[in-house]
Amino acid sequence: MKTNSLWKDSFKQLARDKISLISLLIVLFYALVAILSATGIIAADWSKEVGGSNLPPSFEHFFGTDFLGRSVFIKLIRGTQIAMSVGLATSLIAIPIGVVLGAVAGYFGGWVDDLITWLYTTFSSIPNIMLLIAITMILGKGLFAVYVALGATSWVNLCRLIRGEVMKHKEREYVQAAGAIGGGHFRKLFIHILPNVTHIVIINTSLQFQVAIKSEVILSYLGLGVQGEPSWGTMIDDAKLELAKGVWWQLAGATLAMFFIVLAFNMLGDALRDSLDPKLKGK
Repeated sequence: MKTNSLWKDSFKQLARDKISLISLLIVLFYALVAILSATGIIAADWSKEVGGSNLPPSFEHFFGTDFLGRSVFIKLIRGTQIAMSVGLATSLIAIPIGVVLGAVAGYFGGWVDDLITWLYTTFSSIPNIMLLIAITMILGKGLFAVYVALGATSWVNLCRLIRGEVMKHKEREYVQAAGAIGGGHFRKLFIHILPNVTHIVIINTSLQFQVAIKSEVILSYLGLGVQGEPSWGTMIDDAKLELAKGVWWQLAGATLAMFFIVLAFNMLGDALRDSLDPKLKGK
C-alpha cells in the first residue's frame, strides 16, 4: 500500500504541472500521428506528386512542395512515424539490456561486476557517433540497422544507474528479510529490488527517446539511415541543396517537427525525475 501511495503522489504532482501535461500531450499527439501513418490511414501516398516543383507554403500545401512536387507536410507526417518507431525500437532493445546487466552487476558484485563494468566502460569510451556509424556500416543502410545500432549503444547509462541503485538496495532490510524466509537470488533481485528502481527506468526511457530521434536524424542526414522513405534527416539532407535556390520550407518543417518532440521529451523527462525520484521529494 505504501508503494501504491508513493506512485499516486508522484502522478498527482505530475498532473499539477502544466508544462509536463502540455509536454505529455505533445508526445501523445506525435504518437497518434505515427500510429495513423503506420496503419496507412494518413500519409500513405507521401510519394505522390501534388503540385509543381518547390512551391512555397500556402493554404493548399502548408509546408509547400519539394523538388519533385511532393507535399512536404505529408513527408513530415511520414517522418514522424519513422522517428517515433526509432525511439520505441531503441528503448525496447536498450532497456532490457541495461536493466539486466546493471542489476546482475550490482547484486552479485565480484568478477561479474568487474566484467560488466569493463564492458560498459569500453562502450562509453568510444565516441557514440563513431560507434553508430561503424555498426550501421556493418549491418548495411536502412531502418533495421538504425534500430540495432541505437539499441546496442544506448543501454550504457541505464546499466550504470541500475547497478548503483541495486548495490544500495541489496543491503536493505526488506531484501535481507526476503532472504531470511528462503527467497533465492532471482526472487530478491527481480521481485523485490527491481520494482523499487522502476522510476529510473521510466525517467531514462523518456530521455532515451529523444536521443534516439536525434541520432536517427544524424544517421539519415549522413546517408546511413532510412532509405527510400522520408525521414526528418533525409529531408534536412535534401534541403541543403534547396537553400541555394531560396527554398527553405523543407528544412524549416523538419527542424520544427524535431524541435517540438525533443523539447517535449526533455521537459517530460525533467518532470518525471522531479516527481518520481525519491531524492528530490520535498525540494
